[in-house]
Amino acid sequence: MSNRVSYEQHDGIAIVTVDNGPVNALSHAVRLGLQSAFQRFETDDTARIALIVGAGRFFIGGADISEFGKPRSEPALPGIINSIEFGEKPVVAAIHGAALGGGLEVALGAHYRLALKGAQLGLPETKLGLIPGAGGSQRVPRLIGIAAALEMIPTGRVMPAEEALKLGLVDRVVDASDVREAGIAYATELLDKGAPPKPVGALPSPQNDPKAFEAARSGLAKSARGEVAPVAAVDAIELATRLDIHEGMAEERRIFHKMMDTPQRAALIHAFFSERKVTKLPALEAVAPREIATAGVIGGGTMGAGIATAALLRGLPITLLERDADAANAARERIAGNLDAAVKRGKLAHEGRERILQEHLAVVTDYDALSSCDLIIEAVFEDMAVKKQVFAELDRVAKPNAILATNTSYLNVNEIADSVSRPGDVIGLHFFSPAHVMKLLEVVVADKTLPEVTATSFALAKRLGKVAVRAGVCDGFIGNRILAHYRKVLDQAVLAGASPFDVDRALTGYGLAMGPYAVGDLAGLDIGWAHRKRLAATRDPRETYAEFSDRLCEAGHFGRKTGRGFYDYSTGKPVPNEDVLDILERERASKGITARTLSDDDIVRRYRAAMVNESARIIDEGIARRPLDVDVTMLNGYGFPRWRGGPMHDADAVGLESILTDIKTFAAEDDFLWQPASLLERLVAEGRTFASLND
Repeated sequence: MSNRVSYEQHDGIAIVTVDNGPVNALSHAVRLGLQSAFQRFETDDTARIALIVGAGRFFIGGADISEFGKPRSEPALPGIINSIEFGEKPVVAAIHGAALGGGLEVALGAHYRLALKGAQLGLPETKLGLIPGAGGSQRVPRLIGIAAALEMIPTGRVMPAEEALKLGLVDRVVDASDVREAGIAYATELLDKGAPPKPVGALPSPQNDPKAFEAARSGLAKSARGEVAPVAAVDAIELATRLDIHEGMAEERRIFHKMMDTPQRAALIHAFFSERKVTKLPALEAVAPREIATAGVIGGGTMGAGIATAALLRGLPITLLERDADAANAARERIAGNLDAAVKRGKLAHEGRERILQEHLAVVTDYDALSSCDLIIEAVFEDMAVKKQVFAELDRVAKPNAILATNTSYLNVNEIADSVSRPGDVIGLHFFSPAHVMKLLEVVVADKTLPEVTATSFALAKRLGKVAVRAGVCDGFIGNRILAHYRKVLDQAVLAGASPFDVDRALTGYGLAMGPYAVGDLAGLDIGWAHRKRLAATRDPRETYAEFSDRLCEAGHFGRKTGRGFYDYSTGKPVPNEDVLDILERERASKGITARTLSDDDIVRRYRAAMVNESARIIDEGIARRPLDVDVTMLNGYGFPRWRGGPMHDADAVGLESILTDIKTFAAEDDFLWQPASLLERLVAEGRTFASLND
């Protein structure tokens, strides 16, 4: 045995325990241990059945991702699973916590599968740019059929044990607290029945269904635009319909290794590790967070109601303040609607909804009701004078050591903090709308914010299920500052001759779920208009200001909320608003611009170069501490394609020298927008990458 896998006997049952915390990943040591354990089991005449269990909180959480990209070491997992499956004695897998990826593949190699209620099962490899590599794409369709396999594997969907039982992925689900005891009981029952080995791989190949495969590929062309692994997973499942288990696994392994060598796999692994590293800040290692037992939210509009919903769904009681009784009632209804949606999605039981509304939510109209809150988040109108008025009231009523947070998207958190008597307790918590759905939370640390306030904010983000990124104070912080810059660049591309619809098409082709002008319509064009008006007095006179968005707003066209913006929504399906082209033609004429054709590649190069250049400035200024902070921000808040790893990772993949060349080329057209960032120039001169700054 290795020290990660143990073998013991219990009344004829060989108990094989995987103990490789925190998630029992299938490291080299675990694979060696499993190989040794089942070699021993086959020669152990006193052991008549084997039971595989996981120590701690999980069965087996999947491959050891830290080994990806390193030289491959034997034994490989497919051979180990084959030896389990085609052994002469029965094997039981007892699943608790999670059986994911290679962990589920190990369970599929067993002959009987027991799961504890609440366990999660899935093959999420496509989310890391891979396909199952140890028989998952061959055994799952044999066990549960083509249709269910196509729904499960290409999407990487994880399912609860109860659903797995209905599909036939597991044989039994029990409500028990001790997986080892439950597994021993099941194994004993099977022994008493004389149950034989029942290898999944020996089941007949599923019947091919050409229409199902065609529908799967067609759906992925839309839902997984640009991703290679989901389509490769469909191909692997199709192999199960015409190859025996050994031939199918050999082909699956070939595809797996092909995916392992793709840039998308590297990008998705980078995203995976970056989201875990982003919260690890050396300055906070020894800092204890404050306790947050109750929280307040000021403002019950879309954002405030979303923040309140996010907290309530994670068990944090909320007192929400509105200006009057009518607004308070509307806020409560908004939150109730959010909870209804959670019930509909299966994220919340109906009785849980009722308990939250009756016991955990108080909607009030008096600031004094916030006096006992440990944390108060304001989500009022994006206006400095309004926010200072709110903070003056909070300074009056909030108890000592209460954290006072602003949800501002752009405003100066230092100025807000300096307006109260306790600036150390003030921090920015920039949620993204809808706040109960979006994962990103920018933690904006002001100059005087106390370390324990920052630590508490990161702890709160974890409690709310958010991905938190530390940001410094500047206009727009990390994400919105980058957004504002590349939108200026794209606006200039539109003035030069591209239409907003050309830009949206080019960037969805690059991998964005929605183009920036369609996103503007969704968010409301009036939000950006208000921001531009706020900055108008400080606008650099060298900037060629694009007015076409303002003209739409002046006409009352704010996007989806008004039925028209860059697109017309009057028929339900958005179509280009032809008025935009007339507005553009007039603006170009007034500025003396002769329109020219810009290719999709030219648009993408401008978008990427602008984002990378501004990101480099943000990193150099310390607004973002590391390039990975930028990547995590843009992946989780701005729709950047995950399979590209984030703009900084993508820049490294494209080549920083190439991007710097683009910037200098575009500077010939507009040197105001295209001044190369000094950090980018230094990295190119030194032959380094952004990744070198992440450590």
